[in-house]
Amino acid sequence: MAFDSKIPSGEMKEKWNDYKGHVKLVNPANKRKLEIIVVGTGLAGASAAASLGEMGYKVKAFCFQDSPRRAHSIAAQGGINAAKNYQNDGDSVFRLFYDTVKGGDYRAREANVHRLAEVSNAIIDQCVAQGVPFAREYGGLLSNRSFGGTQVQRTFYAAGQTGQQLLLGAYSALERQVALGNVTMYTRHEMLDVVIIDDKARGIIARNLVNGELEKHFGHAVLLCTGGYGNVFYLSTNAMGCNVTAAWKAHKKGAFFGNPCFTQIHPTCIPVSGDYQSKLTLMSESLRNDGRIWVPKQKGDNRKAVDIPEEERDYYLERRYPAFGNLVPRDVASRAAKERCDEGYGVGTTKLAVYLDFKDAIIRYGKIEQGKQGDTNVTEADTIRLGKAVVEEKYGNLFEMYEKITGENPYEMPMRIYPAVHYTMGGLWVDYELQTTVKGLYALGEANFSDHGANRLGASALMQGLADGYFVIPYTLGNYLADEIRTSAIPTDHPAFAATEKEVSDRITTLMNIKGTQTVESFHKRLGKIMWDKCGMARNEKGLQEAIVEIQALKKEFWSDLRIPGDTNSMNPELDKAGRVADFIELGELMCMDALDRKESCGGHFREESQTEEGEAKRDDENFSYVSAWEYKGESDWQLNKEPLEFEIVKPTQRSYK
Repeated sequence: MAFDSKIPSGEMKEKWNDYKGHVKLVNPANKRKLEIIVVGTGLAGASAAASLGEMGYKVKAFCFQDSPRRAHSIAAQGGINAAKNYQNDGDSVFRLFYDTVKGGDYRAREANVHRLAEVSNAIIDQCVAQGVPFAREYGGLLSNRSFGGTQVQRTFYAAGQTGQQLLLGAYSALERQVALGNVTMYTRHEMLDVVIIDDKARGIIARNLVNGELEKHFGHAVLLCTGGYGNVFYLSTNAMGCNVTAAWKAHKKGAFFGNPCFTQIHPTCIPVSGDYQSKLTLMSESLRNDGRIWVPKQKGDNRKAVDIPEEERDYYLERRYPAFGNLVPRDVASRAAKERCDEGYGVGTTKLAVYLDFKDAIIRYGKIEQGKQGDTNVTEADTIRLGKAVVEEKYGNLFEMYEKITGENPYEMPMRIYPAVHYTMGGLWVDYELQTTVKGLYALGEANFSDHGANRLGASALMQGLADGYFVIPYTLGNYLADEIRTSAIPTDHPAFAATEKEVSDRITTLMNIKGTQTVESFHKRLGKIMWDKCGMARNEKGLQEAIVEIQALKKEFWSDLRIPGDTNSMNPELDKAGRVADFIELGELMCMDALDRKESCGGHFREESQTEEGEAKRDDENFSYVSAWEYKGESDWQLNKEPLEFEIVKPTQRSYK
């Protein structure tokens, strides 16, 4: 099937302006008649709901948490990118665009990425106006730091809790619209299906998670802002509630799924400590600004890190990638850590960890502080004390979290880190207007596939979520709704609503009636192990083929031996979880199929059969320069559609960070 990505014609830097100049509009009186459903209230959802409410649309926003403030966007730590060039170090919109396309290993759509870079600066102004407390330099200007995959400092931050501060800004804007009556907020509601009438998305079926009742809601358009699907791996940095259900239901109703196998492994997470663990904790990539990553030069070295002398340490990223050093992109840093541990140089009890060391940074900052004070007569202890204070100001809450979880003081002992599943670059396929292959159904933020290619650069998730919500969807949605002003609200007793509600209800009944012996959690854990072992940091043909067979067997077992306690018509978190895990099992199968089809390595997708002599990812542009857009045909049956990627400006070359 040929499908249209709706990329405007003309020069790259004029496309978005030109689009905005010619887009169809909805007048203010008509906006009041149009209803929009926003599912998810993280950065993409809250910013979209607030913006659309401000414009005069009638918005209904849904989240499964008890407050929009609990959306997983709060967990983002390190920062948000924008091309403001405050550091006067050569940054520009073009360079942000270039770094993002290259960082994504040439598997993103240029026009979308260029637009993202263009609107990035406006996001910072918007957030400052909302009162987001970005870090500032001594003179009052906003501060920046570096992130992997770039040679400039373009990341704006608020200590190590940037996501939380940005979400509070978007949440304030959202709550203002709620107070004005433009947005109705439905907390503790989970979307379980999308309602389609005459080939257009016209509403959703949601379950009230407090009393178990199913509800029908109409909308002239439906926006999915439901985040990523990293929890398919069971252990990930995602909140336990993060799931793929909303996107997966849309997929089964006709929305193509784009690049499902592109998963980001984050290089700096606190290592797994035992089998009982259900979640991993991220240590922001911003720590790689000042922390140096190393392993001992001898295998199986059991000495304490502080007892290993400098000449017996291998700063392997600085050795292998001198131009970028510790600031190589995430996929490169993750694979390098895995390679060292696989070779026997890992540290800690499990030997699946490397060191992230702040000693040099503490001394460097301490000396700068002494210089400021003009004090030449100081001891090393004074230097360290002054340096610690600077590091604490920049990264304090991250160091505190690390100490709480591991019981070690990272100011005195290097942190131990290891890669973990983090972000998903895949998601629902969308065109330039963020519309899926189902008319009137849109996907924003991490729920879509669009801007990061095969590997997201750090500090770009917050940028994309807010760009989509504040600056893209307010224009592109109007283009669709301009033709819908004559459609009056469809009553929810319409046959399509009744039929979809029955489907949802029947599925819940089926799940509850299995009455087997195994818990939801045990199935989720087993799925995660298959995915991590065979579709994780490295994939190969044999492993992926085995994984598909194993997942199909797991699915059969799930539907015949699952046990859900409690009942249907009340609060039942196990039932909520069961529905999500059932969707993860199906998604896992598609991810393995996608990884099997893509016989090349690119970004976070590393096929062992496709690597350079130095062990780097080896792309095959001739055969795989496309977006995989999978169409659901039936159980274990998908059809692959390809959106060819054409590069007008950033010509694909072998990625090098040396």
